[in-house]
Amino acid sequence: MSDAAPKVLISEAEIAERVEALAREIAPRIDDETVAVCLLTGGIWFAADLTRALARLGRMVHFDALWLSSYKDARASYGRCEVRADLQRPVLGRKTLILDDVFDTGLSLSEAARLTRDAGAAEVLTAVFARKPWPEKRAMEPDFVAWEAPARFLVGYGLDVAGTMRGLPYIGAMD
Repeated sequence: MSDAAPKVLISEAEIAERVEALAREIAPRIDDETVAVCLLTGGIWFAADLTRALARLGRMVHFDALWLSSYKDARASYGRCEVRADLQRPVLGRKTLILDDVFDTGLSLSEAARLTRDAGAAEVLTAVFARKPWPEKRAMEPDFVAWEAPARFLVGYGLDVAGTMRGLPYIGAMD
């Protein structure tokens, strides 16, 4: 990895604006019984900002998290996820809003949607901060997207390189 700082692609202020806009788009589609499900660990930053933005709009969602780990080699996904920590809050008969930092292969988001449907969610909605282009058709597409990201190696705002740089307040490119 280079010692150079990442090239800023979207600033902290731009992230905040996009999250607020996304909250305004999501708020009419959910209710106060909705369970917001953060995908760990990258989704924490986006989930915190979005749930606060929803609260400012009067939507007091319930909060939960899923910790999924996908197995990949250097070239492709194996197409499965391991559940490291399951839902703690019941979703039976309720809407769920699954939140993640980035949508690339779609594997984690698809698995999270399946798990919440299997747990009895009445409706499963998905929101990601960034959607990256992908060369193949994905199993699903998110319902809400804050930013159409370029096909670059991204860090910051939950995105990492070997577990570091997640806490950067902006999203930058490492390539």
